Amino acid sequence: MAASSNSSLSGSSVSSDAEEYQPPIWKSYLYQLQQEAPRPKRIICPAEVGNRPKYYGREFHGIISREQADELLGGVEGAYILRESQRQPGCYTLALRFGNQTLNYRLFYDGKHFVGEKRFESIHDLVTDGLITLYIETKASEYISKMTTNPIYEHIGYATLLREKVSRRLSRSKNESRKASVTNEEHTAVEKISSLVRRAALSHNDNHFNYEKTHNFKVHTFRGPHWCEYCANFMWGLIAQGVRCSDCGLNVHKQCSKHVPNDCQPDLKRVKKVYCCDLTTLVKAHNTQRPMVVDMCIREIEARGLKSEGLYRVSGFTEHIEDVKMAFDRDGEKADISANIYPDINIITGALKLYFRDLPIPVITYDTYSKFIEAAKISSADERLEAVHEVLMLLPPAHYETLRYLMIHLKK
Repeated sequence: MAASSNSSLSGSSVSSDAEEYQPPIWKSYLYQLQQEAPRPKRIICPAEVGNRPKYYGREFHGIISREQADELLGGVEGAYILRESQRQPGCYTLALRFGNQTLNYRLFYDGKHFVGEKRFESIHDLVTDGLITLYIETKASEYISKMTTNPIYEHIGYATLLREKVSRRLSRSKNESRKASVTNEEHTAVEKISSLVRRAALSHNDNHFNYEKTHNFKVHTFRGPHWCEYCANFMWGLIAQGVRCSDCGLNVHKQCSKHVPNDCQPDLKRVKKVYCCDLTTLVKAHNTQRPMVVDMCIREIEARGLKSEGLYRVSGFTEHIEDVKMAFDRDGEKADISANIYPDINIITGALKLYFRDLPIPVITYDTYSKFIEAAKISSADERLEAVHEVLMLLPPAHYETLRYLMIHLKK
């Protein structure tokens, strides 16, 4: 087991400058187990079954008992049939032979087949995935339980050795793209830098605002072999093998996601919009202290709107405010909100108010709102100020900085 877990697979590491750093070691033990797992063997019913549901095939044997199902499977590892329950007509069961015993699973269909959380297009895929999972969890239960104890995530050698090189390469490629397109070779090198290395570079960039952010993990189906970027182990199964952070692209096992630190570095390619985007996600993606919408709108308002009557009270045209929103979503910090395009300053104030309204988590977060209300009710001015200060410290750093900047502006 030890020898197989230390083997590396070609194509799993950054291929450029190989002589200058130690490539990451992807642990292939679980991959080898998946290859060894029993293959599905469909036992076909010799006779046509009149009440067979249209979404099942010839593996459906009608109403038969568990004993009859066991006999039909014949002790063949990976053999399976479908049957209708004798005790509960209209309920269907997958009978599967594994580990020298017949396992029976309640089977469901809602457009896809499932016995648990995963949903499959076909019974064959469901059984294939089930056999892989059963085999791996049987053979490597102790190994799996210890996967997260020695992760590559924090101390992998190549991340440390490549950190400065990656920073320079990313900076160089960004500058060169303004003058001329990069060569295919350079482009390939940049593309092959994993999200792990990218975060290592960003986290040590002095210009990067170090706001803590949790990863936005969602269950993901990986096409082709995939390895966990936390523990370096293979992600087994046919579908929903693990989770992917929709903000930075980190790929990990579901169980490993509970151990990943709050160091998400959102990738601009994944952040599709500015409005309705989590505040911390936006500032980290754009590497700014505050959302660029807040900075740009406030600069514009202070430059030409401080003496306007009814500022923030008079509404601008809704259509023009929506235009500003679309400009930010489309162009980001390159959006043009100047007087040449929007002479009415109330359009800009309306766009800023809309930004705050559309935040999924308000600037004053849900869990601190009631605390601010309670602090405001304190009669003693000194105690009230102290209480408000304590609640302010509970805000996420990006929210705190945005609120601070907004209060300075509103005071003006």
